[in-house]
Parts: sequence; structure tokens; C-alpha cells
Amino acid sequence: MGLNFTAIDFETANGFRGSPCSVGLTKVRGGKIVAEASWLMRPPAGYDSFAHHNVRIHGITPADVAGMPRFGELFPEIGAFIGDDVLAAHNAAFDLGVIRSALEVSGLPGPAYDYVCTVMLSRRCYSLVSNSLPFAAEEAGVPLVNHHDATEDARACAGILIDIAARNGANSIAELYLSLGLAMPRQQAFDPATGDLSKPSLTAMAGASGNGAALVRRFQSGWPEEGLNPEPNLDAEPGHPLYAQTVVFTGQLSINRPEAKLRSARCGARTESRVTARTTVLVVGDGFVAADLRSGRLTGKARRVLELHERGQAIEVLSEGEFLQMVGSGDAAPGPLHSAGEAWAGARAPAVSA
Repeated sequence: MGLNFTAIDFETANGFRGSPCSVGLTKVRGGKIVAEASWLMRPPAGYDSFAHHNVRIHGITPADVAGMPRFGELFPEIGAFIGDDVLAAHNAAFDLGVIRSALEVSGLPGPAYDYVCTVMLSRRCYSLVSNSLPFAAEEAGVPLVNHHDATEDARACAGILIDIAARNGANSIAELYLSLGLAMPRQQAFDPATGDLSKPSLTAMAGASGNGAALVRRFQSGWPEEGLNPEPNLDAEPGHPLYAQTVVFTGQLSINRPEAKLRSARCGARTESRVTARTTVLVVGDGFVAADLRSGRLTGKARRVLELHERGQAIEVLSEGEFLQMVGSGDAAPGPLHSAGEAWAGARAPAVSA
């Protein structure tokens, strides 16, 4: 069978996952990279505004994609490159969600894909304080130089999966998942003309502006309010990266903490207001990026996490961008949420300049 797959990475124009402006793909055959492809594109009409936050991350501007085909026009070429391959992505729920939402708002059907998530595999097979793409790529021996360039990110994702398969003695994706006791996830085929639209698409369509920009909140300074810790949604998807995790937040986020906690709980996570021996994930705001773990540009909670990780606690750090990719725009699986009582009002973490 061989270790065969296609790695994919999208960059989006705004907070709606159906606003792709760039894609990179890396094809692997027999554990070796054999082909790559990339496209700049205009997001689907009506969802093509560029948010400052996104532009700051990937550097793609409206001028860069002016005159380019829209996603729906390019997807036949993208789909032809993928073919029948298993798709690999770092936080695959986001990238598979980009395909689905962008096709839905374009009024186009989409094929089914089996896929693997290298974030989930990194958590199982590495022991890192952050499973962000740069850290996982470095562990895999394929250091990432230009993070958020879609082509380089797809190449790094491919390198991570190749390395994890080698460490587990697996000669195919099927062998790897069998050795880890995992079932390969699958995004089903869909047709927006006859089937139900996904929640992200419905949320974007219902937005006041209709262009996805409403899903990106302005940064607000001030003392972060912790709010209550809602009970986790027991009906959430067990394969979600935050399912059954204990999540704590630090620093300023572009959304308020009560909302961040609600989105986490909907994905099956338990939230708390301070770092303890139970903490498994710390989400850091204030423009944090993975490199800050080495530079020391950290809040007090983040430093506490590093200490606990050094002592052997299974705990990782996420940037706000990675977190928002995981939880979306409040569109996770619905379920009854109940207050877990009064939240602890933690001491304010030191501000970190952008």
C-alpha cells in the first residue's frame, strides 16, 4: 500500500472558515514528497473581506488576490490534485471545514474525504509543550521557516506524518491508525442543494454583514473577566482536539473569556480559571506565537505551564489563533451547558506587547 497521502493547508481572509485566500498541497508516495501545488484565490463572493488579524498572520492582502479566480472556480483543480488520497492537515477539522464551508457558500457540492490530523497524532506520539505546527515540525526534523505560507505549512505537515509513521513502524496510514488504536475520521460528501448546511456556513450566512467580517471581534483592553465555567458538552465529537481536555486561558483574547469558555465547553472541554495539576491546555492571548515559548514573552500562567511540563505533566500551550481554528465561531455541536458555579477570579497576568 505504501505511505500515500496529500497534506493540505489553507489560509483564510477572515474569521469565517469558508473564506480561503490561499492553499498549499503536498503529495506523498511511499513516504516521499513527490509533488506540490499552491494557489492564491479570492474567497467566495460575499465572504471575501480581509480582516486585519488574518492579514497580520499570513500577509496576504486583497491586492494580492485581485483578479484571481474564486475558490469555487479553482476547486476542480484542487480536487484533481488531491484525487482519492487521504488528506492530512495540522488541525484537520479546520482545513476540512474550509473545503466544506467554502463550497457550501459557493453553492457547490463536495466529495467525501478520509483524513488525518497531525495535531492529534503529535499529541499521541510526541511530548511537546506546544503541538503547534512549528514545534511539531521541528520535532519531526523538518523545521518550518516561513510559518503561515500555505505551501510550507503543507510540506511541514507531510513531514510530521512521515516521521510519526516511521516512529511507529507503519508503512501506510491504515497501519499507523491500527497501531495507535484509532479509527480514521471521514468527512462525508455533501450537496448544499439537497442537504443541510454546516453550522459555520449557517452562522456566516446569518451574520449582519454577510461577509464573515462580523465573526472577527475587535480587541478590547482591560481586565479579563473569567466568568463562569460551563459544564462540558457530553454529546460533543470525541475526536475533537479539545474533547475531554481541561482548558485555561491567559492574556487578552479577541473574544471575552466567558465566550471562549462556552465555545470550549461545546466542544467537550472542561474549563477552569487557573493552572493546576488538572490543566491539559493553556490558551494564550496577547498575540502569542509558538516562538514565544523560547523567547520568554509569556504570562505568569504560561510560565507555570512550562514548569509543570518540565515536571512531566501532559500539558500544552495554544495560541489564540490555533484555539479559534479548533472551536470556530461559536458553531460547535450544540448541547446543554450548565454553570459550574462561581469562577475563580485569577490575578491579572502581565500584559504582553504585540
